[in-house]
Amino acid sequence: MPSAATESSPVPPPAASPAGAPAEVREGNERLVALTEPAGAKVRALIAREGQGSYLRVAISGGGCNGLSYKLRFAPEPRRGDILVRTAGAAVLVDPKTALYLKGTVVDYSDKLIGGGFKFANPNATASCSCGESFSV
Repeated sequence: MPSAATESSPVPPPAASPAGAPAEVREGNERLVALTEPAGAKVRALIAREGQGSYLRVAISGGGCNGLSYKLRFAPEPRRGDILVRTAGAAVLVDPKTALYLKGTVVDYSDKLIGGGFKFANPNATASCSCGESFSV
């Protein structure tokens, strides 16, 4: 089950645009996407280790064995129109198109040697592959 952000792991505020005005980012909530505590802990650790940005961007693109696949990457700042979700001590960015497919998704993490990694529980998926990285709606 998702958990709230902890004080020991601050979530960055939305970045300012070059002109100093706040970036046009909408605040979302865990009804769009939620990280479980293990997923949030792994995201925070990876952000600290990789140094590629303070935000996790979750995107969906065409591809994979079922037609759509999840993409995770770190971002230094939000883009115009992004939805920012603060969940499990992490800041997650979702673009508006991805939000249509992601609503209600819970992201978990397992460190098991076999079958480990990030896992997506997407209530909108009508089918998914056995590896969990691809789905269809």
